[in-house]
Amino acid sequence: MSVTSKLQQLPPFDPSDPIGIDDLLAPEDLAIRETVRTWAADRILPHIADWYERGELPGIRELARELGSIGALGMSLEGYGCAGASAVQYGLACLELEAADSGIRSLVSVQGSLAMYAIHRFGSQEQKQRWLPGMAAGEIIGCFGLTEPDHGSDPAGMRTYAKKDGTDWVLTGRKMWITNGSVAGVAVVWAQTDDGSGAIRGFVVPTDAPGFSAPEIKHKWSLRASVTSELVMDEVRLPADAVLPDVTGLKGPLSCLSHARYGIVWGAMGAARASFEAAVDYAKTREQFGKPIGGFQLTQAKLADMAVELHKGILLAHHLGQRMDAGRLRPEQVSFGKLNNVREAIEICRTSRTILGANGISLEYPVMRHATNLESVLTYEGTVEMHQLVLGKALTGLDAFR
Repeated sequence: MSVTSKLQQLPPFDPSDPIGIDDLLAPEDLAIRETVRTWAADRILPHIADWYERGELPGIRELARELGSIGALGMSLEGYGCAGASAVQYGLACLELEAADSGIRSLVSVQGSLAMYAIHRFGSQEQKQRWLPGMAAGEIIGCFGLTEPDHGSDPAGMRTYAKKDGTDWVLTGRKMWITNGSVAGVAVVWAQTDDGSGAIRGFVVPTDAPGFSAPEIKHKWSLRASVTSELVMDEVRLPADAVLPDVTGLKGPLSCLSHARYGIVWGAMGAARASFEAAVDYAKTREQFGKPIGGFQLTQAKLADMAVELHKGILLAHHLGQRMDAGRLRPEQVSFGKLNNVREAIEICRTSRTILGANGISLEYPVMRHATNLESVLTYEGTVEMHQLVLGKALTGLDAFR
C-alpha cells in the first residue's frame, strides 16, 4: 500500500487525544480508566466544589469503601484482596481521580502506595493478613507517618523515637501533614530506634492504641477536600510484632515514597487535563469583540502550548509506567516525572485561568481549585528542589544535598 493510500485512511484528528496515546493502551486499560472516570463523575464532581469551599471531605469512609469496591485501593499490589493491576492501569486511575480532585487521588495514594505498600513489601505474613484485606476493601483506612514538624525534606533527622521496654516498643513523637490521619484505623509510622543499631524502623500502629491521637489540621487553602492531620504518639506501647520486619533504614520509607510519586506523575496530568478542558470549552463559547475568544491567535497559542505539555506529560507517565511494569523504573526516573509533570500541570492551570478571566477564580469552574491543590502536590512527596538535586546527583555523580 502506498504512503498516499495510507494517508487517505487516517482517522480524524481527536482533540482529546491529539497524538494518539490511546493507541498504546490495551482494552483492559481503557476499561479500567472508564470505570474510574465514571465513578468520579458520579460521586465526586457533583459535590467537590462544595466540599472544597467547606474545607471538608464528608462521607470519606463510604467513599473509601466504594473505591475498594472498584479495586482502586492497593491497586497494583498482588493478593490479600488487591486488584493486581499493572502500573499503567494504576496510573490511569490516578489521572482520573485527580482530574476530579487532588484530595481524592491523595486518599487513594496514601492508602495504597504508602500504607498498604509498606505492609505488603516489608510486613510479616501476620501483618499482611491482619490489615491488607480490610484496607483493600476500604473498610480500614491507613495513613503514613514520616514528615515531622521540623523535618520534611530531611527525614534522617526525625525525632520520633521508639525505645525497647522488655519485648515491647514504646513510641513517642509527632508527625505532620498526614493525609487520612484523623480517620485512619492503622498508621505506618517511622521512628528512630534504640535497638543497638540506631536504625530507622517502621511500625504498624493501630490508631486506637492508648497514647495515639490524630488532631485534624484546619485552615488550609490547598487540598481542602482532604483529611490532613497531625499524628501525636505519647508513649504508645506496641508489641514486638508491630515492627515491620523486612526493612531497616531510610530505604524503607523512601521506596514507599517512590511508589507514591509515580502515581503523582499521572495524577498531576489529571488536574491539568481538567483545567485545560475547561479552558477549551470556555474559549469556544465566551465571546468578546464579536466572536468566541478561541478564535483569537493569542488564545489559540495558549491552548496549543498547553496541549503540547499536557500530552507530553501523559506520554512520559505512560513510559515510566511501562518501565515499572518491566521492573526497570529507577527512583531518579520517578523524580524526573514528578518534577516535570507537576510543574507543567501548575502552569497549565495558571494559563487556563487567564483564558477564563475573572471566571477562572470561581468554584463554578475547576481551574483555581486544581491550581491551589497542585501547590501542595508540588511540595509533598519531595519538593522541586529535592527532585532537582536527585537528578543533579544522578547526572554529575556529585552529592549536593549537604
